[in-house]
Amino acid sequence: MDTGPTGGGLGGDDLSQSSPATAISRWSFEVSRRYQHVLDKTVPHILYRWIACLVLVLIYAVRVYFVQGFYIITYGLGIYLLNLLMGFLSPQVDPEMQDGPSLPTRGSDEFRPFVRRLPEFKFWYSITKAFCIAFVMTFFSVFDVPVFWPILLFYWLMLFILTMKRQILHMIKYKYVPFSFGKQILTGLAFRCIGEV
Repeated sequence: MDTGPTGGGLGGDDLSQSSPATAISRWSFEVSRRYQHVLDKTVPHILYRWIACLVLVLIYAVRVYFVQGFYIITYGLGIYLLNLLMGFLSPQVDPEMQDGPSLPTRGSDEFRPFVRRLPEFKFWYSITKAFCIAFVMTFFSVFDVPVFWPILLFYWLMLFILTMKRQILHMIKYKYVPFSFGKQILTGLAFRCIGEV
C-alpha cells in the first residue's frame, strides 16, 4: 500500500515555494533590504546627503523652469516642505501640552538636549523623496494644471511668514533653540566654579 511521499512535509510545499508570488516576495524583500543598507550607510555623511538633496532640488527647478508648467505640483511640494520644516523645528514633546518639567530656562536647571519631533535624517529623507516624486510627476501632463503662479507664490510666502512667526514666538515663549552649533566651551569662570566643587 503506497501512502505517498515520506519527506516529513506535505507534497504541496515544493510547489508553493517556487510559485511566482513567492519569488516576487523574496525579490522585493532583498531589494528593500539592500536599499535600507544603502540608507543606513549614508547616516553619518550629513554634508554629502544635503549636497545630493540640493542637486535634486536644482534638477527639479531647472525642469520646471524649462517646461514652464507644473506650478501646482511645486506649490504642493512647498506646502509639504513647510510642514516638514515645522516638524524639524519643533520639540518632540510640546511644552504647552506637557504637565511635568519643562525645558531648562536657567543655567542652574538640569541640561536636557533638544529632541526634535522630526529627526534630521527623516527630514532629509522626506525632502529627497518628495523632490523625486515631484520630478517624476513632471513627466505626466495630467498634473500640469494651468494656474496663475504668482498668486500661488504670494499665498505660499504669506503662509510661510505666518507659520514661521508663530514658531519663533513659540521658541521665545518656551526658551528653546532647535539648533546646536558644536560643543559648548567652558569659560574661565566655569572652570573656577568646577574647581571649587
